[in-house]
Amino acid sequence: GRHRAMRSWGVLGGAAAALAAGIYVLWGPISGRKRRRRGIVPGLLNLGNTCFMNSLLQGLSSCPSFIRWLEEFTAQYGAEREPEPAPERPQPLSVTLLQLLRALSCQEVTEDDVLDASCLLEVLRMNRWQISSFEEQDAHELFHVLTSSLEDERDRQPRVTHLFDVHSLEQPDIIQKQISCRTRVSLPPMSNHWKSQHPFHGRLTSNMVCKHCEHQSPVRFDTFDSLSLSIPAAVWGRPMTLDHCLHHFISSESVKDVVCENCTKIQAEGILNGQSIENQRTTFVKQLKLGKLPQCLCIHLQRLSWSNQGTPLKRHEHVQFNEFLVMDIYKYRVPGPKSCQEQLSQKNSEETTPGIKDGRAGKPSDAEQPAGTKPLFMNGASSSSSSSPSFLMSPGTFPLAAFPECRAPLYLYRLMAVVVHHGDMHSGHFVTFRRAPGARGSQWLWISDESVRRASLHEVLAASAYLLFYERVHSRAQPQS
Repeated sequence: GRHRAMRSWGVLGGAAAALAAGIYVLWGPISGRKRRRRGIVPGLLNLGNTCFMNSLLQGLSSCPSFIRWLEEFTAQYGAEREPEPAPERPQPLSVTLLQLLRALSCQEVTEDDVLDASCLLEVLRMNRWQISSFEEQDAHELFHVLTSSLEDERDRQPRVTHLFDVHSLEQPDIIQKQISCRTRVSLPPMSNHWKSQHPFHGRLTSNMVCKHCEHQSPVRFDTFDSLSLSIPAAVWGRPMTLDHCLHHFISSESVKDVVCENCTKIQAEGILNGQSIENQRTTFVKQLKLGKLPQCLCIHLQRLSWSNQGTPLKRHEHVQFNEFLVMDIYKYRVPGPKSCQEQLSQKNSEETTPGIKDGRAGKPSDAEQPAGTKPLFMNGASSSSSSSPSFLMSPGTFPLAAFPECRAPLYLYRLMAVVVHHGDMHSGHFVTFRRAPGARGSQWLWISDESVRRASLHEVLAASAYLLFYERVHSRAQPQS
């Protein structure tokens, strides 16, 4: 009887959902078109386990650089696009995404306090990405689907050469400033739509050095749209910080049994008559660094782990992170003369930055830190510690004054949103903390599907983060690269 009762409830539930959907389409949200409170963004309707999509959209809409990039990217569709997309030619993903993100960042006037993002699911289905309702989906996986689909859309664009590009095609290294025209008027900007990378695009460098002969293999580059960090084993009594995860990510590892061309060559030179020689296999040290840091940085903390029995487990521990993130020590530098910052960090390797003590900041052990990369600022340092000055926590400002001029961080990021996963690996719910848009950017919001309320920075930093969205900020002293 129980199963039959459950089944009839299912039918009733389906009918109620269909009715609710009909009401929504005809009259908008059931709550009525009440005016949203100032500084509060719209929530998103849950369409049946779509909290993973809703939480990601709220996170992305808090990254102004990403919205600006979408605006520039979609400008190409402006002229030839019909008011309604033809059935055989669906609306491009970039256009659909832009409309949603603009509404969620209050750049498009909408009276509704709850929006419906089913249009995005439709476009993704058209892009052959299948999403089944009533199944656990992952916000990080969707993030990767969106960035790779946008890259595909960019690569499908017609590569029409700009009229002024013909000259630069013959001399590829020419600088645009050097191109002059008889009118001596500045040229219209070249259309770089097909070259433009989205602001989450970054590059990793991979360095391989032979332990035996110290020969370095050519540096390899790999692209990334997010940094997926595993959480290292905790040390008892010491808080886990974002720095621990980043150091663990770039820490060098030994790779055994690699053919070393240089060792083989040295061996061959010592053998006469050109006898055939076996390839020399040695151990290499592999080191990851960040070759290109993106404008928008998405950090994914891997909370899925596996038990000895092979069952999935969720890592629940809190990883400390700050409102500001300094990435300088993780950046790959082309070998050459040492920068002022590197000389200083080497010279002062025994000292700490004035006013910023390690204290209870969860300083990684020296073994975890590559040589010469002592952090000038602890990412994720405990703000409650009496040894950390209060300026680390002042909202919206970064203590550049605490750094000598040449030590000011070049790769400084500001936290824009945090996606949190509640529950375990089998069932759970995604929510988002994000900045209120525009001038109210120091106000934080907590969003769970349709529900939106104000939150404090203290509450945000106490959250068990799954995805962190940071955006790069520039101080006046820095050249914008």
